[in-house]
Amino acid sequence: MKQQGIGQSHAKIILIGEHSVVYGQPAIALPLPNVKLKATLTADTTSASHVVKCSWAQGNLTSLPESMAGIQKLINTLMERFNGQDDGWTLEIDSMLPSERGMGSSAATAIAIVRAFFDLYETPLDRETLLKLADVEEQITHRSPSGLDAATTSSDQPIYFIKGQHGQPIELNLHATMVIADTGIKGATKEAIMAVRELLATDPQTTQQRLAHLGKLTERARTILSRDDPNELGRVLNLAQDELTELNVSDTALERLIQVARQNGALGAKLTGGGRGGCMFALAKTALGARKLAGILKQHGAVETWIQPLAKGDE
Repeated sequence: MKQQGIGQSHAKIILIGEHSVVYGQPAIALPLPNVKLKATLTADTTSASHVVKCSWAQGNLTSLPESMAGIQKLINTLMERFNGQDDGWTLEIDSMLPSERGMGSSAATAIAIVRAFFDLYETPLDRETLLKLADVEEQITHRSPSGLDAATTSSDQPIYFIKGQHGQPIELNLHATMVIADTGIKGATKEAIMAVRELLATDPQTTQQRLAHLGKLTERARTILSRDDPNELGRVLNLAQDELTELNVSDTALERLIQVARQNGALGAKLTGGGRGGCMFALAKTALGARKLAGILKQHGAVETWIQPLAKGDE
């Protein structure tokens, strides 16, 4: 066993396909390696205590809040795996990810913790084992998770995903920069899902057409990502947002930031995740344009912004 184990992960967003993915259409999730999370597991040979330190809780493993029940179960599972119940340690989690904003905070935390334990105990870790262990946490936090969050927060490639199937990494060759902006409002995914269900009950034909159109837009986006056409991707993202608005999953805070982005040079802009709060993102042609846009979004109410170049070397 080493003195210290390090595990890292990052945020993710849904590029396109949220909500329609619930009904069998594809979705694309995008890793955000610039929005980082780090878990540092330091061995303590002087005691058998297990201390967790992070922005949302500090204290012994056994006294973590209910919101961290998934993390607690994961850590106990890892200690059993390594026969390390009597090994003292301190776990520090340093995260740039906001919680409950659709950016994969819980999955990213789980991925980093698993990597930190395997590093501390100097044990090789394959991807299948990593995702299986991360699912221990996700099953408690999200009940019946798709696995998409864990797959994307641990990957450096976009993931093409259809419910009930394994996600597939896809090629990314797009020279553009993304600006993600937080409305400051917790997303209300359950409310948004219910809104779509109500529309399916009251106007099934139109609603099914909208969901199918989102599926076709996702397929177009998959092709565009590999052929470096940011202008066309922007148009596709705008069309997707139009459908999401008609499905009643957007809100005034998201719409305001989306319109501001479009009026200030964004190639395209839409919500990401469950909607009814949470985050939106905009596509800019250059890193400089993205930085300018981030400042404008903050002036119009965004509480936080993140910038993510889509092609390596476009920092």
